[in-house]
Amino acid sequence: MRTLIAEQRLGAVLEKRYPGAHDYATDKALYHYTQELKSQFLRNAPPINKVMYDSKIHVLKNALGLHTAVSRVQGGKLKAKAEIRVATVFRNAPEPFLRMIVVHELAHLKEKDHNKAFYQLCCHMEPQYHQLEFDTRLWLTHQALSAQ
Repeated sequence: MRTLIAEQRLGAVLEKRYPGAHDYATDKALYHYTQELKSQFLRNAPPINKVMYDSKIHVLKNALGLHTAVSRVQGGKLKAKAEIRVATVFRNAPEPFLRMIVVHELAHLKEKDHNKAFYQLCCHMEPQYHQLEFDTRLWLTHQALSAQ
């Protein structure tokens, strides 16, 4: 990988392997995409109330996506609502990279920690999860180098 970076060929290699961006550019489209994956693999998981792109994630949290449970008082009861936020950098990413992030955040609905069961669930939803995670990191490295 260092050779590809040094020779400025990393972008071309990734573009050949993952051509083009996905069509889920709006929060609404991202929500439907996430719900499709959830209904396919996690039917018994708690509902997701909000899915959105968040421009502050990479700056504040040093993360690619976030899953949160927002507690609100409704009447005399406390209700938790699940939210998934994806870094806006993935708005223009190849679809497999977006899928990897969404699968990762969906897995947190069942497994809170990054343990063996968590990664098994990720691999169940996306068999190429580990390769996609690695390639996503390479793509982000390329994006950062291109911005300089």
